[in-house]
Amino acid sequence: MVERVSDARMDALFEKVKNWGRWGDDDERGTLNLLTPEHTARAARNVVGRTVNCGRVLPVAPSVENPVPAQHMMILAGDARHGTGVPGAEACIDYIGLAFHGLGVSHLDALCHVFHEGVMYNGRPASEVMSTGATRNSVMAMAGGVASRGVLLDIPRTRGVDWLEPGDGVTPDDLDAACEAQGVQVGPGDILLVSTGRDARREAEGPWDPGHGLAGLDGECVPWIAERDIAMLGCDGANDIMPPNTNRWPLPIHVCCLVAMGVHLLDNLDLSGLAAVCEEERRWEFLFTVSPLQIQGGTGSPVNPVAVV
Repeated sequence: MVERVSDARMDALFEKVKNWGRWGDDDERGTLNLLTPEHTARAARNVVGRTVNCGRVLPVAPSVENPVPAQHMMILAGDARHGTGVPGAEACIDYIGLAFHGLGVSHLDALCHVFHEGVMYNGRPASEVMSTGATRNSVMAMAGGVASRGVLLDIPRTRGVDWLEPGDGVTPDDLDAACEAQGVQVGPGDILLVSTGRDARREAEGPWDPGHGLAGLDGECVPWIAERDIAMLGCDGANDIMPPNTNRWPLPIHVCCLVAMGVHLLDNLDLSGLAAVCEEERRWEFLFTVSPLQIQGGTGSPVNPVAVV
């Protein structure tokens, strides 16, 4: 474990990229404000029509990646199909419950999920997230869903490897190299997806504890992200490098994106299928859709995003 980016450097970057007040003192959408109907329509016009699921299968068994799995149980099954309470009606019914924040479930982080020195996005105090839920910056800011131009930057492809090793950091130079190699640019209102090859490594070498090592974006990527005014950021890992940085900035990407800039995050995506389709089509931009659950006061939501290439 190392101090990858110093306290002084991250303090300066946090102040530099702040969007507090940019869209008004009461804003709770952050960089989603950059998404216009024209931007979404333009992204939709450019698709070929291949749909790709970018969410991981919901984990219902404990594993080293997800020690607290989702609860999936049957309320009515085929052997009790008459128990609906409606004469003549036969059905099966199940129940799902999960703690989605962590390193195993594909999920969205709302702007109330992370604090920095007791404050969340737009200067709101942590006390506004109560035991009953968030009164500010909740996932309801995305209640209408999001559809925008998505851009996948395939870092293993750019480096000429199958995957990045656990604990490896994606640098701004990596992002620039991927843009050049793939012939794409990242701009305002885009949803940026960064592939580290996590799923390829798991398939080849088996699962491992991601908390002890997971590739992600180095803190020095913060200015790169801010300069491009993206609407959202997603990754096949936790966006940040694991294990966490060993200073006051353990998760610099989470803090600078969620708290300073107001950039919603997508964690633990499955980008392997999307990377394969993009390679086949020789295009790394697409229409990307995210539809979180409408959870009043929610700090995020499990998601199953879809790319239309």
